Amino acid sequence: MSTLLAEKLRCRIVEERLPAGHVFMTEGQLAEEYQVSRTIVREAVSRLRALGILEGKQRKGLVVRRPDLIQLLSDSIPLLAVSESDHHELTMLRYVLEIGAIELAVKHAAPEQIDRLDEIVSEMEQCIEKQMWERAVELDLAFHSLVLEMTSSRYVAGMQQVLLQYFRALPEVKRLDFSQAKRIIREHTELAKAIHRRDLEHARVLIRLQLQNLNLT
Repeated sequence: MSTLLAEKLRCRIVEERLPAGHVFMTEGQLAEEYQVSRTIVREAVSRLRALGILEGKQRKGLVVRRPDLIQLLSDSIPLLAVSESDHHELTMLRYVLEIGAIELAVKHAAPEQIDRLDEIVSEMEQCIEKQMWERAVELDLAFHSLVLEMTSSRYVAGMQQVLLQYFRALPEVKRLDFSQAKRIIREHTELAKAIHRRDLEHARVLIRLQLQNLNLT
């Protein structure tokens, strides 16, 4: 019953195009209008609060909010990704996200972002020479995050951050040998150059090469 009520309230907010900050109703008013108990209303409202759709305000009642999609995913993915199958699905999502976003990254990359790519690669190289493997992995993830930021899409960049936080926590990302590390440096250097030249086709080839270790190509 509470699930059904939560869906009715969500649909109502959408259909009436209620803006963020709009004072919706009190729980008492909802119970009266929908002819349900206060308990059911509280459960339904709790669901919508958890999604960031409603917020309780003293002396006002319930206020409409716009959910933060990236925050919801950031909170949810670590809890949901518990099996090998979940990991595989997230790996595919990351692959599709990065392959699909490279066109926008090449098109919209700002000069200072391209300079930062070069700095990251240079620092990665130094870390590998010193066998600072964990730091090299962090820089690899920072490189990919920056590429997604170049799309100028808040959702794309945010989604990448969510996924990378998940992949950063996996023990296998720490396992690099010297030959793998040198290959990563070459690929990242060439990708940075391709983006600088606005060479989309070469960038597509290179991003696929970089993601081959995800076992999806």
